[in-house]
Amino acid sequence: MANEVQTAQLELIEDFGMFEDWMDRYQYLIDLGRRLPEFPDSLRTENNRIRGCQAQVWFVAEQVEGRLNFRAISDAAIVSGLIALLLRLYSGRYPQDILDTEPDFVAALELESHLSPTRSNGLFSMLQAIRSFAFDALQSA
Repeated sequence: MANEVQTAQLELIEDFGMFEDWMDRYQYLIDLGRRLPEFPDSLRTENNRIRGCQAQVWFVAEQVEGRLNFRAISDAAIVSGLIALLLRLYSGRYPQDILDTEPDFVAALELESHLSPTRSNGLFSMLQAIRSFAFDALQSA
């Protein structure tokens, strides 16, 4: 049986399948990024900054009733869209489900071949941060 992260991943892949070319996918990413919730300036600290991203990215996690909730923001449009994808997949999920689910959406959406190397590195840095948050949450449980 699929966990919530796997189900969300399949839905995301299906959503992207509606777009025939990458210009439309980029526009969709940018639109998603524009809809990110407000991110308070007080959280834009060095401790919350993701290393490995060319753009400025701040990422925070909190655990509520066993689930991890993420908030994040970037100063770059496409990176903000990638953040929106990651929040859709991982925010509000159980740490074990996050760790048990490989990020198959990256290959399925052909992100590596359509993102610049620096954006690709940033995506993997954000994925690593999410997995670290999940691992830490399980260790502290």
